[in-house]
Amino acid sequence: MKRKPIIIAYDITSNKRRRKLFRCLRSWKLDAQYSVFECLLTDDEAKELFLQLTNLMDLEEDSLLFTRLDPHREAAALTRCKEIGFKVPVLYEA
Repeated sequence: MKRKPIIIAYDITSNKRRRKLFRCLRSWKLDAQYSVFECLLTDDEAKELFLQLTNLMDLEEDSLLFTRLDPHREAAALTRCKEIGFKVPVLYEA
């Protein structure tokens, strides 16, 4: 399967959960700039990682942005226990 670029960003309120989430991402050999990760994953890897991350979160308090950077795919986000289905990715240009 072809790997596709993905951006993962999180806002975790608990230090303990934040460390667990960070360790999970590091176990996938992903590098980060603070709480933002850029990676190349297959569709199956992306689904598995998304499930692992959401299982570590408190879905009422924490936020996760998991965005595919492929113009032919939708972006997926989980915020306060609600999936948000973006139909068209938003791009702001200066």
